[in-house]
Amino acid sequence: MNAPSTVEREVLRLRELAAAGRFDAVLEGTTPLLARVPENRDVLLLHALAQRQRRDLPAAMATLDRLEALHPRLSRLHQERGQCHVALRQAPEAIAAFQRAVHINPAMPVSWSMLEGLYRLTGQPEEARLAAAHVAKLQELPPEVVTATALFSDGEFAESEALVRSFLVRNGHHVEAMRLLARLGIERDALDDAQLLLEGVLDVAPDYHAARFEYAQVLSKRQMHREAQEQVERLLATDPASRNYRTLHAMTCIGLGQNERAVALYRGLLDGAPKPAELHLSIAHSLKTLGQRDEAIASYRTAAAVRPGYGEAYWSLANLKTYRFEEAELAAMQSAESAAQVALTDRYHLCFALGKAYEDRGEYARSFEYYLRGNALKHSESRYRPEVMELNTQRQKRVCTPELFARHRGAGAAAADPIFVVGLPRSGSTLIEQILASHSHVEGTHELADIPRIVAGLQGRDWDIANPPYPGVLSSLAGADLRRLGEKYLADTRAYRSGRPRFIDKMPNNFRHIGLIHLLLPNARIIDARREPMACCFGNFKQLYASGQEFSYSLEDTARYYRTYLELMAHWNAVLPGRVLRIQHEELVDDLEGQVRRLLAYCGLEFERGCVEFHKTERSVRTPSSEQVRQPIYREGLDQWRHYEPWLGPLKAALGDALQRYRE
Repeated sequence: MNAPSTVEREVLRLRELAAAGRFDAVLEGTTPLLARVPENRDVLLLHALAQRQRRDLPAAMATLDRLEALHPRLSRLHQERGQCHVALRQAPEAIAAFQRAVHINPAMPVSWSMLEGLYRLTGQPEEARLAAAHVAKLQELPPEVVTATALFSDGEFAESEALVRSFLVRNGHHVEAMRLLARLGIERDALDDAQLLLEGVLDVAPDYHAARFEYAQVLSKRQMHREAQEQVERLLATDPASRNYRTLHAMTCIGLGQNERAVALYRGLLDGAPKPAELHLSIAHSLKTLGQRDEAIASYRTAAAVRPGYGEAYWSLANLKTYRFEEAELAAMQSAESAAQVALTDRYHLCFALGKAYEDRGEYARSFEYYLRGNALKHSESRYRPEVMELNTQRQKRVCTPELFARHRGAGAAAADPIFVVGLPRSGSTLIEQILASHSHVEGTHELADIPRIVAGLQGRDWDIANPPYPGVLSSLAGADLRRLGEKYLADTRAYRSGRPRFIDKMPNNFRHIGLIHLLLPNARIIDARREPMACCFGNFKQLYASGQEFSYSLEDTARYYRTYLELMAHWNAVLPGRVLRIQHEELVDDLEGQVRRLLAYCGLEFERGCVEFHKTERSVRTPSSEQVRQPIYREGLDQWRHYEPWLGPLKAALGDALQRYRE
């Protein structure tokens, strides 16, 4: 554990002084400290506390205003403001401040106690009774769990986790402690841990609706949409009016491809919605997936109008690829992006939207400036490490040998239903999917998470990133294990199918797991969608993804990812010769019918004219290319990156021999 810094040690000393009631000394300590660390929330809060205790209430309120500008969701600042209002005998303002505090952090006994007294004082007996019930509930909980919950609510996750883990080690199973640890797992994206913990909570307390709601959220995040929908339907049976339950229900419908149902559910939530812009955005996404372009545009515009500066609404319009911004929209985006108080997520969404807007106007220098800024902002919050992918590639090459595949020949599930389309994003995979899904025997689904979920299961819990179990664990699996996992994949993906004999799994990152796919599903077809590296890499650089694909927010990282992809695909072609069909995007564009015939023959499908006329096929498409694949194929897009060639020297240098090697 790192030693505390000088500032942290001073904060601890000042807290001890405050606990001893020595507020003059606290003020003497915080004043010079604020000159050094003016944005430190703990120092500001101690400063305001000392000012209040010395009865300098205007100064305390001013300090709290400074603190709120920096840390608006710090529950203790709102509690301290409530205390100031009490000292000023301003009951309504005090109630509002304490309500804000407990809304952020329900584990605040002081705020609840103050609310109970203030409600009684202002003649609100029912509210006083509810506040008293919260006080009583907190008194029933172990102090460590209350403190850990408060730390969690104020974003102090490491301290909260250390405290609650220590409590569980000493005290064994405790429902609230386990639920809190699950919530911490959700925050750090340890969703498998969170799922197991919440299942344990619900085994003990099946009527604990808050835990079941969090469990349904975790299942949804893990793309276990059918299971999530079952959980949320149980919750709706207990409270059909709950907005949270209804919203999550709509999200599970989207996950299962039930977009028309999702639109109806979201529209039913609009009346009285506290955040209607987000609902209009969700409605627009579903309409876009359904191919209802004009209706989607209207909903995106409504979202932007309801919440000015809503970056995601503007980027969603740009992400249609065929939309052109009007002058007023362009001015609104520029004004919002340059505003001092714009949130980071809105700013980078606006940057990507402005990059696309100026690209469409042929102002490429200005366009690249916005793409560069948007990527830098997005990259600043990313935890992507390219060496992890590179290490995985080396391990795949060592483990997935011809000997391994020979030992397990034919061991997996025998069904030939799946057609995997793999490769990098922006490589033409959506076009291949649309061509195949235009065949009468093939079902188009979307980017399924089932193979990554099997990989996560093979990794197990608490694995070391420097020495992960996968892919090494493949060497120890028996034929029965492979068959069981293959059958599980087929069973789990049935939720996305409607009866056609074949279906597409278009998760691009599955190129990392071709060895696993071959072992589990030896008769599945695997298609490598490949595109010229400059076009592919720059296409990723100017794309803002809803989630994942973190490699794409740096030209250097994108080039490294592309090179690693080539290296791994070369390995699969060497150890599994003829197993993977490569479709070169440029050849598909130049010789559509010839490549379609080649593609269908590889999949064992009869030629159908509808596959060449793919743009006439009506189906849900969820990727950024959804509008493009609803149009006839065009060649103009192949070399769009050349408009930006003056600024792409670093990308060329980072790609190196991949500029030639991609055709090997």
